[in-house]
Amino acid sequence: MRQAEIKRKTAETDIALTIDLDGVGKSRIDTGCGFLDHMLTLFAAHGRFDLAVKCVGDTNVDYHHTTEDIGIALGEAFALALGEKRGILRYGDRILAMDEAVILSSVDFSGRAYLGYFLQIPTEKVGDFDTELVEEFWYGFVRKAACALHIRQLSGRNSHHIIEGAFKSVARSLKEAVTVDLRFAGEIPSTKGVL
Repeated sequence: MRQAEIKRKTAETDIALTIDLDGVGKSRIDTGCGFLDHMLTLFAAHGRFDLAVKCVGDTNVDYHHTTEDIGIALGEAFALALGEKRGILRYGDRILAMDEAVILSSVDFSGRAYLGYFLQIPTEKVGDFDTELVEEFWYGFVRKAACALHIRQLSGRNSHHIIEGAFKSVARSLKEAVTVDLRFAGEIPSTKGVL
């Protein structure tokens, strides 16, 4: 069972998160930030991950700690659910259109954390959500998931479409990367023998 449960409590956030990498896309999301709830719901649906997130954070200040810490918890959950990563495809990529926005994402569960972030979001906010926090979310994720993730905007001018396209594209790239290839189910996908 490729599932994980993460509880993360700091002075700024209290997070309970569960994931099933082999789910059907069900989600229960309550972060205290409507826009982030929407993005995580899309992420679960398009990655076919069963995801539950409950976060109580200092949203009276802003959404920074909530967004970053949920990214960290989600990365921890992926790492825990994948274990030794035996049999996974390891790599995944997707080019996804969201109306006028086109987003490319590519991931490698290499055991090394790297974020190549190339989104040019034209507005500072979508609703009350600071768009600069999208990068913070994915940076927190890659640090704990120990993966290289590249997100590149090929076109787009609508901030909401760019961010939504990025979450959907990354979800589909991650789904491909964590898929088990039964021909190699017992093998670690690295010539080093460890990831």
